[in-house]
Amino acid sequence: MSFRMMAQDVVFSQFYAAPMELNPALTGLTHAPRIILNYRNEWPAIPNAYTTYAVSYDQYFKKVSSGIGVNIISDVEGGGIYTTNRIDFSYAYDLRIEGDFYLRGGLEAGFVQRRLNWDKLLFLDQIDPLTGATDGSGNPFLTEETRPDNLSRYYGDFSAGVLAYSSTFYAGVALKHINAPDENQLNFETDFAQRPVLYSVHAGAQIKLGERNKSQHKTFISPNILFARQADFGQVNVGAYAQTGNIFGGVWYRNAWSNPDAAIFLIGFQQNIVKIGYSFDWTLSQLNSHTGGGHEISVILNFDDQKNRRKTDYNDCLELFR
Repeated sequence: MSFRMMAQDVVFSQFYAAPMELNPALTGLTHAPRIILNYRNEWPAIPNAYTTYAVSYDQYFKKVSSGIGVNIISDVEGGGIYTTNRIDFSYAYDLRIEGDFYLRGGLEAGFVQRRLNWDKLLFLDQIDPLTGATDGSGNPFLTEETRPDNLSRYYGDFSAGVLAYSSTFYAGVALKHINAPDENQLNFETDFAQRPVLYSVHAGAQIKLGERNKSQHKTFISPNILFARQADFGQVNVGAYAQTGNIFGGVWYRNAWSNPDAAIFLIGFQQNIVKIGYSFDWTLSQLNSHTGGGHEISVILNFDDQKNRRKTDYNDCLELFR
């Protein structure tokens, strides 16, 4: 038996809360350490669909104009039938071009494990028309399919990105999997097991509506757009993020290549070093009544606390990423 599996990378709805996953050039946007936790449950109404967990650390070092970071992500598909575990190390260099206009370049090197849980697979020769997948005594039927020699695949993965920004706008480009790593787990050679390159373009602006208040948070609105393409899959995400005092929120529309995908709604709260956001993807395609949408939670611990922020007032438009 042979089969072909196709998949695409996780693109968080809260892309601003997973900056290194979006573009390695966004590594190190705070002078103190920043720790981010991400959780995504996609299509919860479908049993064992997609669940993603991520944790990251990054920090900027002014003396060397550089940011460093590490990102760990686990993507679980089919209730654990197929799991991807990845650790990425990122570096970004910040270059002042003129005035408040800067250019950032970022590199990312990662190590990936992709694992197939063979024991959770169910083949046609294991299904009896009368009793299903087990016999009358509840014992599962055996399959005659050949178990692959290697159920885990390990490989290196490399990405790069650039970001231009000023006090009012930003724009970036990122390329993920530029080495097109081989993910083949079959017992024979194939010509379709390379991970496709993920191209993304993202841009936005920050429109200031008020100075910092007593909570030391700006009041602003940030319209933004994200375009991503991987092989034959693509999406455009357009909307806006806004914050006033300790409260932030946003609305986006995501369109797939050939159909509307989802409307995304965000609400969150920021207090001192803690920033918590919750977003819901409302499916707009014909799958609307079957998926249950998508839930996403982010927790950002930004140790640039209120006292430190008074000393370091960032002259850029990247507040939504912090």
